[in-house]
Amino acid sequence: MRAVANPPAEEICRHTDSYFTRTRRIVERFGDCTVTYAVFMRRPVISAPRIAIDWLRAIRGDTVSIEVMHPEGTVVGAGDPLLYISGSFAELAELETILLQKLGPTCVAAWNAWAMCLELPHIPFLAMDARHCAGSEMADMMAYAAAVGSRAAQAQGAKGFIGNANDATAHWFGTNRGLGTMPHALIGYAGSTVRAAEMFRETFPEEDLTVLVDYFGTEVTDAIAVARRFPDLAVEGRLAVRLDTHGGRYMEGLDPPSSYAVLERHAPHAIRRYRSETELKWLVGTGVSAAAIWRMREALDEAGFPRVRIIGSSGFSVEKCRVMADAKAPLDLVGTGSFLPEIWSETYATADIIAYDGAPRVKIGREFLFRKNGARNP
Repeated sequence: MRAVANPPAEEICRHTDSYFTRTRRIVERFGDCTVTYAVFMRRPVISAPRIAIDWLRAIRGDTVSIEVMHPEGTVVGAGDPLLYISGSFAELAELETILLQKLGPTCVAAWNAWAMCLELPHIPFLAMDARHCAGSEMADMMAYAAAVGSRAAQAQGAKGFIGNANDATAHWFGTNRGLGTMPHALIGYAGSTVRAAEMFRETFPEEDLTVLVDYFGTEVTDAIAVARRFPDLAVEGRLAVRLDTHGGRYMEGLDPPSSYAVLERHAPHAIRRYRSETELKWLVGTGVSAAAIWRMREALDEAGFPRVRIIGSSGFSVEKCRVMADAKAPLDLVGTGSFLPEIWSETYATADIIAYDGAPRVKIGREFLFRKNGARNP
């Protein structure tokens, strides 16, 4: 895997916290020493250290020793060191800020992706996070995280992520191109959902077809119209409709009573348990609810298109996936960017030096970072 020095070595002092640069200068003046850092997080995560390690190696090469305590893709408990990094204090001091930036968010996003896949183990996922990222560096980190979380879930029997939405980060999923067909803008340009599907088919005749059906608020009508326009694709299972109804309205044909009625027919247990307001919304409320997905499945089957697939998008977080699983929502794929960390403070990784020239020493309260060999502050 390629290692990218971002920022490059000569720019590190401009991107790190100034007190680390001052520390380097003090250490250079009064004498260097060998230190060991313990790097940890305050919440459970999935280990996803590769980007951080690749950057560190690109900057310092083999002059540092890196001990990965938890292999990539494994669960790490809160406060449990992910890495021990040893080397020259003068050479490591300025790297802490940037190293932590590249570690914490990936580990939390990997945890979220892993948890989502396990909530819906029989449904594949597509990573659609790029446009929610703060630039290409974050997009690369988040795609890597989704891939790590996905592989961890696949090891437990889940289908996991089958790819992502852009070419630049597709390599993390073992492919060279992004997946996806059309945004809402194309349907607005075409003037109708069916015409947008026709345009796509004429331009990409060999591709499977996934059509957004919520642009005009006539999801069921447009889904059936597209299936009738492309009956060969519908019969072959190469046609899918993507539900992305926004939270300000119900899907075509639904309202509160009819939404409850849909789930009463298919998953009555799901609405008889205690639910928070948010969970009820995901079940029978506006937007892409479990009732909406079930109603779309009913309508397609009734129209003679049982092999037309349904793709759900719009806010599929870990919690929403859990509700969809409980309602047995008949999804064929989930497109999501909601594995991105929602509470950014949870992504804060921390590094503490635990030894100076081999002598164990750490600030009071962080003794749990010592290696499990009985070492204590002198």
